[in-house]
Amino acid sequence: MTAPDHEHRAPRADPAPDAGGLSVRDGAVLALERRPWAGPGAKERAIREELGISPVRYYQLLNALIDDERALREDPVTVNRLRRVRDAKRGRR
Repeated sequence: MTAPDHEHRAPRADPAPDAGGLSVRDGAVLALERRPWAGPGAKERAIREELGISPVRYYQLLNALIDDERALREDPVTVNRLRRVRDAKRGRR
C-alpha cells in the first residue's frame, strides 16, 4: 500500500535549517529540481502546489542555491549540473 500523495509533497516555505545547513525549503527546491518532468507546465504546477510559491520565486531561490556551498555539499550532482547549464548559457551571450 502506498502513502497518500500529500505525504510525498515537499514542505512549504520554512526558513529553519535542516541538519545539512540548508533550510527545509531550500532542500525541497533541490529535490524538485532533481525530478524529471513529463511535459510543459508540470514543473510549474508542482512548484505552486508543493512549495506554495510562484515559479518566478522558485527560480530566484534556485539561482541563489547554485552558488551556495551548502547546496553543493547537499546535492553536488544537481548543483554542478545547474552550474554547467548556467555557464553554457552565459557563454552563448
